[in-house]
Amino acid sequence: MKEILIFAGTTEGRKLSEHLAHAGIMHTVCVATEYGQIVLKEHSCMKIHQGRMDIEEISEFVKQGDFAAIVDATDPYADVITENIKAAIQDSDIPYLRLKREINEKAGYDNVVTFADNESCAKSLKNIEGNILLTTGSKELSVFCHDEDVKKRLYVRIIPGLESLTLCVNQGISGKQIIALQGPFTMQMNEAMLRQYNIRCLVTKSSGRAGGYIQKIEAAKKVGIPVYVIGHYKEDEGYSFNEVCDRLESICDTKIRTINHLEITLAGIGMGSQGNLTKDVQKAIENADILIGAKRMIEKYQPIIEKKPFYEAKQIIPYLKKISNDLLSKKDLKVVVLFSGDSGFYSGCRKIYEAINEEINSGNLDAAIRVLPGISSVSYLASCIGESYQDAKIYSMHGKELLNLAQKIRREHKIYMLMSGVSDVQKLGKIMIEAGLCHCTIYAGYQLSYPDEQVFTLTPSQCADLQNEGLYTCLIINNHAQKKNLVHGIADSVFVRGEVPMTKEEVRQVSICKLKLYDDAVVYDVGSGTGSIAIEIAGLSDNVKVYAIECKDEALSLIKKNKDKFHLENIEIIKATAPKGFLQLPVPTHVFIGGSKGNMKEILTSIYDTNSKARVVINAISLETICEIKEILSLYPIEDADIVQIQVSKAKMVGKYHLMQAQNPVWICSFSFNGEENLIED
Repeated sequence: MKEILIFAGTTEGRKLSEHLAHAGIMHTVCVATEYGQIVLKEHSCMKIHQGRMDIEEISEFVKQGDFAAIVDATDPYADVITENIKAAIQDSDIPYLRLKREINEKAGYDNVVTFADNESCAKSLKNIEGNILLTTGSKELSVFCHDEDVKKRLYVRIIPGLESLTLCVNQGISGKQIIALQGPFTMQMNEAMLRQYNIRCLVTKSSGRAGGYIQKIEAAKKVGIPVYVIGHYKEDEGYSFNEVCDRLESICDTKIRTINHLEITLAGIGMGSQGNLTKDVQKAIENADILIGAKRMIEKYQPIIEKKPFYEAKQIIPYLKKISNDLLSKKDLKVVVLFSGDSGFYSGCRKIYEAINEEINSGNLDAAIRVLPGISSVSYLASCIGESYQDAKIYSMHGKELLNLAQKIRREHKIYMLMSGVSDVQKLGKIMIEAGLCHCTIYAGYQLSYPDEQVFTLTPSQCADLQNEGLYTCLIINNHAQKKNLVHGIADSVFVRGEVPMTKEEVRQVSICKLKLYDDAVVYDVGSGTGSIAIEIAGLSDNVKVYAIECKDEALSLIKKNKDKFHLENIEIIKATAPKGFLQLPVPTHVFIGGSKGNMKEILTSIYDTNSKARVVINAISLETICEIKEILSLYPIEDADIVQIQVSKAKMVGKYHLMQAQNPVWICSFSFNGEENLIED
């Protein structure tokens, strides 16, 4: 019996080999590298040829074999090998099938910049500050190493093969810059890498679903960095995976896809009323073999086979894999997973979608997946009261803690809120009363789309006293919304003051600027005093988490009062003497030190040991402290070091005259640990 020859190099190529082996079809797999051989699953029906071949070598290899078909499953960007295969077999009558890598994600992202080629991308990287994660492989690495400044900031993610490692070393990429790991990588793992190496730009190819393209883009978006994408995805003349299987079944006269297909639909059902289902969702439910979802969602429908009351990935994924493994001789199955509301709007759909895709990409699940939207409660409520929602902020209290809600309401004219139940409405009312927002109007949509549907117009006090249990969506109208300042700058007089020293307004502003914060920073405010630094930083973004570390009881009381006054929940007050209070805290990205209690060396050592990339700003008022800081910092690898002295004089009225009254001069010392070498011993 003739064999099938596969030129592999992609996830799809390995998957095809597994399908052929499962069907008992003899085949040979050609891989370029030793690593390519390692990741193949051994099977008695499979032979492996490892090593790169030119046109003549490919031609001779084909002549020596007895092949019924040749499948080109190499990387879509590996143009040379594809052209070599075509040239080598041009005089042969053996069928040639190009297995294309398909991309099923076409959505655009505002953090993506595209480039025609490696050269133009490498040139643009000169204008990027900070570390760069390169995920294009090792073959094109030389293009990105021409500029020495770019090269020293590169972190290169490659497959853990000897050839790839050798190419990195030959280009002068040091070991600490090499991340040798086998994919696929989840969004969470990509995000962790970006944060671990303080990456400010990610470089990739548009590699499609199997190449983890979307997981990279999503991770970068979450971290808040740009993605440089080389080339547009190449839709070549090849066949899809299923089409290649169909062709090979015909050539070999053997059933290949004995592992049948799951057709998975993730569907939003709106508020729950059947009258609000879209026709597409209704049709999907009617044709479903299996329904999955919360019990209240699935109990009213009757699938062909069964219903499963699952709503978490840890329940759904094992079940999907089980029924996939049971499909050896059965027909394809249609599985519909139901979600309340709109599948793309504060829904668990995205998490399930990513989890299923990860299993598909890793070859653990043979399935197709699609998503159908539903009607959201926000759009439904807006239509009920004749309001728009394109000019509103939309938040959710459904099963989650919403930070700084009072601040959000104070700054926005119109806010829609998703609620879990009446307790959330009560909580909303109490928060608004405490924050002095009683002038606002609340529209509460109760049991929307159901027979007992009502829309109430309430005050915050009425919300706090509401008793009707059920599902709610609210609209908050604030006709006296206060615009948010574009920069930090709270006046000293606004803070609750005592006898505790406070970082003054002008010094505070320069110090915060020197921190170079980003949106999801984790900040330690060491020696917090009245909490003025912590308050200013926490107010910049709800995504920032601030830990105000203080040991004095009077100061702790003032921090609590200021936190309550500004209604900032993203501040956590820690009673401790630094660095002892660091032990149970998350790893900091930024640290402000306003007071050290004589523990400056211990504090800095603890920060460096925890995060060797942390950004630090220190305020000092004495020459002795500055001398101590300079001596300590000589023990660490640092960059971007700066010392600024600032002295402020403010006008004071004396009779009818303005006289300038000087404040104590303050040194502002700022730097970043660069983590490129170990701490020097004393």
